[in-house]
Amino acid sequence: MWWFQQGLSILPSALVIWSAASLLFSYTAAVLLRHVDPLVPYISDTGTTPPESCLFGIMLNIAALLGIATMYVRYKQVSALNPEDHKILRLNKIGFVLGLISCFGLCIIANFQKSALFPVHVFGSCLAFGIGAIYILVQTILSYKMQPGIHGKNIFWIRLTVLLWCALSILNMLISSAVLHSGPYGTDVVQKLHWDPQEKGYAFHIISTASEWSLAFSFLSFFLTYIRDFQKISLHTEALLHGHNLYDTHQQFLEDDQEIQIAGNI
Repeated sequence: MWWFQQGLSILPSALVIWSAASLLFSYTAAVLLRHVDPLVPYISDTGTTPPESCLFGIMLNIAALLGIATMYVRYKQVSALNPEDHKILRLNKIGFVLGLISCFGLCIIANFQKSALFPVHVFGSCLAFGIGAIYILVQTILSYKMQPGIHGKNIFWIRLTVLLWCALSILNMLISSAVLHSGPYGTDVVQKLHWDPQEKGYAFHIISTASEWSLAFSFLSFFLTYIRDFQKISLHTEALLHGHNLYDTHQQFLEDDQEIQIAGNI
């Protein structure tokens, strides 16, 4: 029997590096092309105008795929470590589903720019950041439940700190955005890409955008906590051939009934 073994500790590192590079690349391109102001624009604003909007979408879609892969490995790891604890297994499944929804929201953000379909873009943001924050909460609870036998106490406190950072960023962003969009600051604040520091509402705008960037990097910091855990796990892929060929002949059906399995190497 032949096995294919792949180390997985690089997955969270690749996710964090790729996501950070995507954000910084779109920001740099948008600023150099003067599509946004240099001082803390919204993340979505940096991927609204061509040509950076195209690359912004592609890179975020890849980040979503890396996120799904990372969350799947985490799900399998927790399941393998707690095969008999039904409460942890149930919570682990819930966390994985929430993670998939969050990554789907990231795909919506990538493919529906803020300037084109704003309601859809906001819906994607709620899925990516809102459901993503609940995913972080679930993983923090799992870390708490698995200490000290499986998880160390330090990693739990680190994840709890990141969770509080994430929650504080969301709270600041929601409050400042609500004040900005409900106050007498104009009707075009949603699609506005350039701000004058002397304008009314500029302070709330900066608080809102800074909170959004803080929220994004709190997510990246959380996935960094997976690196050490992933050094203790690997996945194996096994190929079993149910027969000697791929033809549906009478003889082949007979051989399949005999459950002939030939191990193959991928």
